[in-house]
Amino acid sequence: MLESPDAVLLYIPLMKKIGISWNEIKHTPNHELQGLLRAANEYDTLHSMDGYTDKDISEIAKEKPEIRSQYAKYLEKRRKYDEMIGKRKIVTFKGL
Repeated sequence: MLESPDAVLLYIPLMKKIGISWNEIKHTPNHELQGLLRAANEYDTLHSMDGYTDKDISEIAKEKPEIRSQYAKYLEKRRKYDEMIGKRKIVTFKGL
């Protein structure tokens, strides 16, 4: 089990990130565990840059240019979820 990809990539992250016990992991189907881990990673991305403005990112990017791509992913996720919950309306040519 020490070299198992599931242990390294699934079980340990679930225990650390979400706080699931080993007993709960043993009694939960693998596809549900994978879904929980994907949701936790999605949540981390969705809130990774909360509190930063475009100006803040520009300043940080002077030292770390890779932050721009991370910020773009963050903004993309924010737009996606804002649209899903109805917080932001999609404007189309048809709707104009």
